[in-house]
Amino acid sequence: MAKSWYIIQTWTGYEDKIEKELLEKIKNGSISSDVLVSIKIPRKDVVEFVKSKDKKTGNEIEKKKVLKEKIFPGYIYLEIDFPSIGWKDICASIRRVRGVAGFVGTEATEHPKPLSMSDVRRMLQLAGELPGEKNVRIKQSYVVGDQVKINEGPFAGFNGSVEGVNPDKNKLDVSVQLFGRATTVTVEATQVEKLVK
Repeated sequence: MAKSWYIIQTWTGYEDKIEKELLEKIKNGSISSDVLVSIKIPRKDVVEFVKSKDKKTGNEIEKKKVLKEKIFPGYIYLEIDFPSIGWKDICASIRRVRGVAGFVGTEATEHPKPLSMSDVRRMLQLAGELPGEKNVRIKQSYVVGDQVKINEGPFAGFNGSVEGVNPDKNKLDVSVQLFGRATTVTVEATQVEKLVK
């Protein structure tokens, strides 16, 4: 058989434990690494902001914290090269892992149905593993007039006022003082911290 991607449904919150147990099965030889080729739990970056005090100024600011969040909770993607003989034993071994409900779209006695290549590309792109737009979600909303500090990029260290918000592209137009004049610069929302009054 040829390598293909499959999805197993899991108990939500057990994805990491299941991945660890499947890797242990590969390590101890109960499933060959030539058969279970890859395990993916697609994740996206989520930016959160945590309030803290600026040590230099004493002002309260919001610090950026980037977390990895599961894109499809309760599902794990497996790249498997099923042998023509013995595939049922491999499926049974995977299903016996605590928290695994089974292969998506198939009964326990059926051969699992592989994903289409377009679905695999979409999953890998969402997880940022293929070229294309990386999926980043900001857990902070900005409005015109918010005071921010730019922490990354060519304008790092500048404070300014938000003049425009483009939530679809995670971009902000920020007015900063540059050479004594107000200048509007466009920055990624992940490059700034909101200054709290």
